[in-house]
Amino acid sequence: MADKQESPKLVTEQASNFWAEVVDVWNNGFLGIDIGQIIVAIGIFSIFLILRGVLSKYILHTLHLWTKKSNTDLDDKIIEALLPPVRFIPIIMGLFFAAQALEFDGIVAEFLTRLIRSMIAFTIFWALHRALDPIQHISRKLEKLLTKVMTVWIFKFLKVLVFFIGAAVILEIWGIAIGPLLGGVGLFGVAIALGAQDLFKNLIGGLTVIAEKRFYPGDWIKVDGIVEGTVEEIGFRSTRVRRFDKAPVYVPNSELSDAVVTNFSRMTNRRIYWKIGVTYSTTREQLTLIRDEIANYLATCDDFEKPPKVSTFVRLDSFNDSSIDFMIYCFTKTTNWGEWLAVKEEFALVIKEIVEEKVGTSFAFPSQSIYLESMPTGSDPEIFTPPEK
Repeated sequence: MADKQESPKLVTEQASNFWAEVVDVWNNGFLGIDIGQIIVAIGIFSIFLILRGVLSKYILHTLHLWTKKSNTDLDDKIIEALLPPVRFIPIIMGLFFAAQALEFDGIVAEFLTRLIRSMIAFTIFWALHRALDPIQHISRKLEKLLTKVMTVWIFKFLKVLVFFIGAAVILEIWGIAIGPLLGGVGLFGVAIALGAQDLFKNLIGGLTVIAEKRFYPGDWIKVDGIVEGTVEEIGFRSTRVRRFDKAPVYVPNSELSDAVVTNFSRMTNRRIYWKIGVTYSTTREQLTLIRDEIANYLATCDDFEKPPKVSTFVRLDSFNDSSIDFMIYCFTKTTNWGEWLAVKEEFALVIKEIVEEKVGTSFAFPSQSIYLESMPTGSDPEIFTPPEK
């Protein structure tokens, strides 16, 4: 009878012990934090993730569609630049409020505080770094003042500067002193400066090229003995030039600053310089007519530039071994190579028509004349008769 009475008490005690274990686990689930607080923290973080999705899908997407309807693309570039940092803000807020709900203390609380502060600093400098692109887009007046390449260099430097300042702020948050680190970097910089003289020389050479406005990306240049092609990029150390066979050539800026550079893209006109020869049988009147007809064509054709802007000559120039030569010296209005070839081709056909059809003479070609003279009577050479055997 006593055993039957003790049995329900034992079950009750065991149940109480089990519930006490459940309560203890609930109250000290992870690092002494209540599981309920952990669930609340996860819920808070999940809510901010949902808000991030809503922000990206509806608000920012609607704003992006609205900016596309405007007449300028500046607002589109600003939105595209700031969109990733803005999307990262709800994650930081969710982590902050979740940490507040967990009520950590000691080392864990300090670690979370520094982590959140680092994320805030990262987002700020990330946004500044990306905002430099649309700012560069609107700095057209600066490009007119300093050239486009110099503006690109300035904004590249600003991006690097923002990166280093942001890194310094984050290091300070984690208690890493920047002063001694910079001092060590300075000593290290002095040490490597002696071995990096070519790097600084090329950097100064690049600044010289940009300051003197020798060429821009897209220009067709020729550097005697080095390369001829189209400039693609002027970097801090070297300039990339694409040859006409499509092979890239990387030329150190120091060589470009010291070498003779011909910039064909800045030609005002393209030149045609020919010498054509007609036969010696051409009469004076025919020579004069050829000269006048060619000169008249150059004066009336819209494809050719006229004096006094350029010099134009059509003159009887020299008596060659087998021809009478005309010199033709003129300039086309176009500087495009393909268009220039077409103009030159048409001009050659016109000259052929003038010489052969209008004037009725012909072009000369290299030739030699052989003159045979008859021997005097009675001076025939003696015939040699070989002796008989």
